[in-house]
Amino acid sequence: MRILLCNSNSPPSLTLLSPTPLQKPPPFLPNAAVWAKKTLITALTGALSLTLLVSSPAPSFSRDSTSFQPTQPPQFSNPLPDRCTEEEQQQEQEEDKVELKPEFVTNEEIVQEAWQIVNDSFLDTRRHRWSPQSWLQKREDILGTSIQTRSKAHELIKRMLASLGDPYTRFLSPAEFSKMARYDMTGIGINIREVSDDIGGVKLKVQGLILDGPAHTAGVKQGDEVLAVNGENVRGKSAFEVSSLLQGPNETFVTIKVRHGNCGPTESLQVQRQLVARTPVFYRLEQVSNGPTSAGYMRLKEFNALARKDLFIAMKRLQDMGASFFILDLRDNLGGLVEAGIEIAKLFLEEGETIIYTVGRDPQYQKTIVADTAPMVTAPVIVLVNNKTASASEIVASALHDNCRAVLVGERTFGKGLIQSVFELRDGSGVVVTVGKYVTPNHLDINGNGIEPDYRNFPAWNDVAQHLLQCNLLRQG
Repeated sequence: MRILLCNSNSPPSLTLLSPTPLQKPPPFLPNAAVWAKKTLITALTGALSLTLLVSSPAPSFSRDSTSFQPTQPPQFSNPLPDRCTEEEQQQEQEEDKVELKPEFVTNEEIVQEAWQIVNDSFLDTRRHRWSPQSWLQKREDILGTSIQTRSKAHELIKRMLASLGDPYTRFLSPAEFSKMARYDMTGIGINIREVSDDIGGVKLKVQGLILDGPAHTAGVKQGDEVLAVNGENVRGKSAFEVSSLLQGPNETFVTIKVRHGNCGPTESLQVQRQLVARTPVFYRLEQVSNGPTSAGYMRLKEFNALARKDLFIAMKRLQDMGASFFILDLRDNLGGLVEAGIEIAKLFLEEGETIIYTVGRDPQYQKTIVADTAPMVTAPVIVLVNNKTASASEIVASALHDNCRAVLVGERTFGKGLIQSVFELRDGSGVVVTVGKYVTPNHLDINGNGIEPDYRNFPAWNDVAQHLLQCNLLRQG
């Protein structure tokens, strides 16, 4: 499994981010297919579960977002015409025979696997502390010794990662890694990625899945193409849209139609949703003193699988209740899924406005990310920040601030502008590796610097409106 992380805590604490492409398997592993099948990157969004700040939880909100319809039992359809050569079909069949059994993975292979992940992906942000030559020497030194036990292998991995001098690159025990389930964006334990096909189109592939998770148990396989969800053809839809279609109340069922591999038959599978995340959103409507207007207050505790959907519902309800301003409270929010932060920023930004720039060793991390839809709200926004506002929170805060959609109120933010990816190793443990960094729309390197607020104390709403007006005038020249 692999998950993209954006989290401010030093070594401990687990908070993650967005989907990223599947990496090539290590060349020296005995079976590359095994390593590839262990990679999962969490996408974003989970089923709705909204709790009011001023009242008890309202379970009915979950049913508002997804109307569950009974699904048919799993069934096979006729195989489609092969799109692979006979040799490719045989290779797929051989890979399908591979079982990921942790007890058959040697201690040396676990250490090699962790070494290769760093070798392929690690971004050194401390300047010249890491080099391919020194890292190769590290591998030779470590594997030159006998590794008698699994605990010894884990200890060697910890020491190997510590030598990088990066507090965010670290080892996760199997117990720690299992906690990552709350960042599953689909509710069925898969990650979907858009992949170009041979005829210039795009197909949706299962890039990763949680072993023994709902989808894996039902028969979904690594590399399957997603064709339909609950009978709805997903051709032309984005990975994010399909992840949203898969969401629903906990323990309900969804039918997913897949084509196994590139050449295999299609199959409709009934999968039971299993949600681990809890809503991070709390909201209320507040009357503005000395005025007839009301402000919608929204507190976001973390960017988990439910963040975007629950915040969307909160904003919609507050609008319907008459909110003419919004307060987004990101204080003490240490981060979370990068994709969740990006999608939340889109709720406020005009189409085409820049959300963030990302950079990294791998071209997949060298991107300009922009809003691709119209904003949900255009009312003035205040974003509350403090010295524990970090990572994905800083993505949202800077995107709204730099595009003149919000003023920042409070303290300078933490200053964590790095992106981590979480990789599962073949014995159920994992490694968190720094793979990229981000820069704000105004080209500010947040890492180690943070973002300075516009106001230390809560301003008058007239001052907020005037500040945003001046900001937009400056942008327009």
